Amino acid sequence: MLFTIGYATKPFTTFVEQLKRHSIDVVADVRSVPFSKVFVDYHQPALEQSLPQHSLNYVYLGNELGPRSKDPAHYDSSGQVQFSALMGSRLFLRGIDRLNLGLTKGFNIALLCAEKDPASCHRSLLVSYYLSRAQQLEIKHIDHAGKLESQAELEQRLVAQQDLSADLLTSASELTKLAYEQQLKQTSYRKQ
Repeated sequence: MLFTIGYATKPFTTFVEQLKRHSIDVVADVRSVPFSKVFVDYHQPALEQSLPQHSLNYVYLGNELGPRSKDPAHYDSSGQVQFSALMGSRLFLRGIDRLNLGLTKGFNIALLCAEKDPASCHRSLLVSYYLSRAQQLEIKHIDHAGKLESQAELEQRLVAQQDLSADLLTSASELTKLAYEQQLKQTSYRKQ
């Protein structure tokens, strides 16, 4: 099983306690920019130093699994990143391979990003979305209070947030896909 966690407004001690509560031993940072303007405890150098003091390992995977690609082919004409293009890239798949290697070694890994709600973050909308479909991997999102939400529950929540409902012509999987696409348009990174 793979986990995800966001740190927005979360004290570092709470963050560590939540990781420990869910038996996480590796934090995989998937931020394209591994720094926070406000929360300095979450700067990459700070995490590299502080997490081992709590028996937690840190690995940076933002180059591979971050939402801000350096490849112009991964953006549409408006400058918004297209996760469907990212998912097919060699760099993204290399990051997925690295995650899988860690999981096969028995590590309990949590993907780290800044967003408080995984429903507005690429950790669920890109990485977890891909892994839940391509590899049927079970993913649990640690919410801001430390409770778990499965990827399937998160996707059901997206359908409700996007105010979509089933009818005779739309299957549940089509609703999920439509909700996902609408959420991406609202939340995905856009070049300035």
